[in-house]
Amino acid sequence: MDSFKFYGSATVGTKGQIVIPAEARDELNFKEGDKVVIMKSPMHDGLMMLKAEVFEQHLNQMQHGIEHHRQKMADKENN
Repeated sequence: MDSFKFYGSATVGTKGQIVIPAEARDELNFKEGDKVVIMKSPMHDGLMMLKAEVFEQHLNQMQHGIEHHRQKMADKENN
């Protein structure tokens, strides 16, 4: 897991828009038209943003892990 990295700051515009700093866009490969998922941070009053495709990958990994553990529990109960 990478450590925290500060890319800069942004100002919220009149329509609620912000500009993602160029360094962050380049490093994280954000391109025009990419869909993003924006969530409230569970630890503080802040936002988290992920590419929608990355968020979907995380959800799929979690679902696979849950299914794996369910199967292990079912196997234990049957033995």
